[in-house]
Amino acid sequence: MILEMKVPSPGESITEVEIAAWLVQDGDYVEKDQAIAEVDSDKATLELPAEMSGVITLKAEEGDAVAVGAVVCLIDTSAVRPEGDAPAKAAEKAPASAPIPVKEAPAAATSYATGSASPAAKKILAEKGMLASEIVGTGKDGRVTKEDAVKAVPSMGTNSSGGTRGTTRSKLSMLRRKVAERLVSAKNETAMLTTFNEVDMGPIFALRKQYKEAFTEKHGVGLGFMSFFTKAVIRALELYPAVNSMIDEKEMVTYDFCDISIAVSGPKGLMVPVIRNAENLSFRGVESEVKRLAIRARDGEITVDEMTGGTFTITNGGVFGSMLSTPIINPPQSAILGMHNIVERPVVKNGEIVVAPIMYVALSYDHRIIDGKESVGFLVAVKEALEDPTTFLMDGDQKKALEL
Repeated sequence: MILEMKVPSPGESITEVEIAAWLVQDGDYVEKDQAIAEVDSDKATLELPAEMSGVITLKAEEGDAVAVGAVVCLIDTSAVRPEGDAPAKAAEKAPASAPIPVKEAPAAATSYATGSASPAAKKILAEKGMLASEIVGTGKDGRVTKEDAVKAVPSMGTNSSGGTRGTTRSKLSMLRRKVAERLVSAKNETAMLTTFNEVDMGPIFALRKQYKEAFTEKHGVGLGFMSFFTKAVIRALELYPAVNSMIDEKEMVTYDFCDISIAVSGPKGLMVPVIRNAENLSFRGVESEVKRLAIRARDGEITVDEMTGGTFTITNGGVFGSMLSTPIINPPQSAILGMHNIVERPVVKNGEIVVAPIMYVALSYDHRIIDGKESVGFLVAVKEALEDPTTFLMDGDQKKALEL
């Protein structure tokens, strides 16, 4: 029996996916539930498991965009497993740290066309002062096409050092292309502004130093900065509900819950999983959820549902050393908070110059529904909560708030 494997729907509104990588080869014997491919949607990378055991015939190439419901491979379920082959582990996954396989262009075969160029390409290259032998053609047998010539970049001066000056082209994944589209859309379709402030992180440093070990021992998760920032944001959203809103055509939709999107780095770029109803979580609850989502993103297991529907985003460029930035709104949300690195800086306290651990924070917001007064007030509310967490985030009882 020949089984046709079709592309399942990874989520609502997704109509096509891209074959990111085949994890098996044409003609391999596969086991039921074995991961046979990685597919990119515009929101996440997912694994495609074999529906039955048998010999597989691939019907799509890596990099192909295929519609949901289209046949991507055939499985001959009547085939017998080759002797000596150990059964594959069901749903076996590659190590989390392994790089995602990328299809490389086949090396051009040596022939009359290798290094040659079409007449149109030769004319363009001559205008650029370049030779066909200086670039790699994408035409048949390595022939340089007009498009190759147009894209070719001439060398900037004489290369006296003898070093290589090659270039590499790689196709953007569907996820990366969608992120690019969304970022451009956010810049073009919103009236985005950014307001800045600075936070003295000394009080949080002191709290973490005092309770970090006990918190980890009690709850099995570290007491990081993200729980403080998340709870400070939730308090500020309650004070300034317009920041927890979005525009839907001619209407402003304001949420009475806080689904906080947390930007984390994944194997294929930035992922933004969502902490649902973060307003109901304790410090332990926030830290546990951040850890869970970060691990799932790192291991490529994050789902579309886990990255959909946030009402506000927190991003931390500080982990990469960023001092200051203007984060881009994550549509359809209307605001995003950017965290940055913590640096000891001279500040004035009670008329004296002292050294304090300072973080610059940035709030980018959609000025169409959030006024300057609200945006500045929101960021000031975040600042005051972080600089006095015992009063504003812990109701005056540190141990109770940390469940110690």
